[in-house]
Amino acid sequence: MADRKAFPLRLSQDLYDELRRWAEQEFRSVNGQIEFLLQEAVRQRRRRPPRAQSPDKTA
Repeated sequence: MADRKAFPLRLSQDLYDELRRWAEQEFRSVNGQIEFLLQEAVRQRRRRPPRAQSPDKTA
């Protein structure tokens, strides 16, 4: 099994409750649901082409 990094995460009670309900529907823990959602977001981001930056914008 891959090493896992534990860290504190602060969520509003409303967001936590929504994630808990969603996790229950998909038979996951809240932690498992958050990890699943983050993995999906990273996967989608990798598939998108990089956004072109306007020449007038400075970093």
